[in-house]
Amino acid sequence: MLLLANALRNNGQREPCGGRAMDLRTTYLGLDLKNPVVASASPLSSTLDGIRRLEDAGAAAVVLFSLFEEQLLHGLGALDTYLNLRGGATSEIFDLFPQDSEFHADPEQYLELIRNAREATSIPIIGSLNGVSTGDWLAYAIHMEHAGASAIELNLYYVPTDIELSGLSTEWMYLDALNDVAQRVTIPVSVKLSPFFSSLPYMANSMYKSGASGLVLFNRFYQPDLDIEGLEIKPKVYFSRSEDLTLPLRWVSLMYGRVPVDFAVSGGVHTYRDVIKAVMSGAKVAMMAAELLTNGVQRISEILNEIQNWMDVHEYDSIQKMCGFMSERYAVSPEAFERASYARALLAYRNSARQEQDQP
Repeated sequence: MLLLANALRNNGQREPCGGRAMDLRTTYLGLDLKNPVVASASPLSSTLDGIRRLEDAGAAAVVLFSLFEEQLLHGLGALDTYLNLRGGATSEIFDLFPQDSEFHADPEQYLELIRNAREATSIPIIGSLNGVSTGDWLAYAIHMEHAGASAIELNLYYVPTDIELSGLSTEWMYLDALNDVAQRVTIPVSVKLSPFFSSLPYMANSMYKSGASGLVLFNRFYQPDLDIEGLEIKPKVYFSRSEDLTLPLRWVSLMYGRVPVDFAVSGGVHTYRDVIKAVMSGAKVAMMAAELLTNGVQRISEILNEIQNWMDVHEYDSIQKMCGFMSERYAVSPEAFERASYARALLAYRNSARQEQDQP
């Protein structure tokens, strides 16, 4: 891969992503961004002050926290119908869902936040919907657009537990929800995807055909822990690490230039090197949340300075010209390339382990 990248850099056979020299500008979902660092959905985007702080730190765009399907259905008086369609509901099931007061904001406050953020900032504000089914709740995408959202990120979260529900049926649920949103709005729609599909490239291309302008890889699913003393299921949120970046890098690299959407990498972006890796794999932007929650929003400006220093040392004059530079678009057979990389990795590990054993 490195030899391929160097060859492309030297002889210019790779077509650039566009842009002009000596800046960090990129495009995502048809939006002109000043750099590739986007603040992904988190509590940081739950207030106007938080959004302003993200812009001041250098964020090129902000994805707002999500409005949940169940939250919107509750307001529409349709949550009981939704739960019954999902396999039946009891009074205990209703108690599991957060009350309205537990969410960051009610739908009207959410729309007001979009309006205020558009007036108070100069960066794109991306609304977020979290759900999986079709229905009236998706009309809130229209309200987000009218409030001034520059795009919609559809965060599809569904864990199939019905043993009679096929993978194909689950995929159609996702595509129907996306198509429903895409037909309701004129602004671009991206989808935050799970890696758990039998053929991710096929699903990604189906998303494109159903109206997605962008794909965010990947959604970090909630993974509960077990309290073996109290015999309870404990909600737990684990922050990402840079090591988690390898999975989205692999799939963006494989699909770049083959699925005609804008890719965003999410989950594992913590350093300037992570951002550069995301761009070189083929992503237009790298989305950050855990790093900012842990170490402060000023990390954005620090990372942007480090990116420029790295580009200067390595003689790159444009972020956009780096886009897809180390993707597998130019491999004759990506499947064979993956198999070869897998075999090499195993052999390298075995040889390293053997050398350690041979040492006195």
